[in-house]
Amino acid sequence: MALAHVLLGILADGPAHGYDVKRAHDARFPAAKPLAYGQVYATLSKLSDDGAVEVVETADPSGGPERITYALTDEGRSRLQAWLDDVEPPAPAAADDVVRKTITALHAGGDAVAYLRRQREAHLEAMRRLVRERDAATDVAARVSVDHAVAHLDADLQWLQAAADRFARASLEPRRPSSAGVTR
Repeated sequence: MALAHVLLGILADGPAHGYDVKRAHDARFPAAKPLAYGQVYATLSKLSDDGAVEVVETADPSGGPERITYALTDEGRSRLQAWLDDVEPPAPAAADDVVRKTITALHAGGDAVAYLRRQREAHLEAMRRLVRERDAATDVAARVSVDHAVAHLDADLQWLQAAADRFARASLEPRRPSSAGVTR
């Protein structure tokens, strides 16, 4: 459960209520989809039930709506450290939806080359947006987070070009059926 661990990491900086936890998350991961408040509060509640965080304050001195302030417990700190010590397995690139759609279009008689072209434009637009966000970020952690997203888009762009080149070369070769019934 990466989100819960990320929230534990935010609370490692000190006690905070859900609103501040959400803002800290979105600032740390500007390339990611902003968290929904409900997602933050539900995760903090679950972490509290599990003993990873504790409620340290429920009052609001300004008289506004009640805000619950959470703090990391020793159990939460141990869980966070164990998560940080654990190496993530590399993601299987072949399961990516772009690959699935391209291969399905090829097998189903769709226009895989046109799909690759449209996908490339979408990737380029996303990359331009992320580069603008990275250049505007003042926090080094936010820049590193955006760099990761840009690197993935760049790898996807390389694959999109390589796939389009392979399809172009294959269209110049004499057609012969493969064992799966697809011409190469």
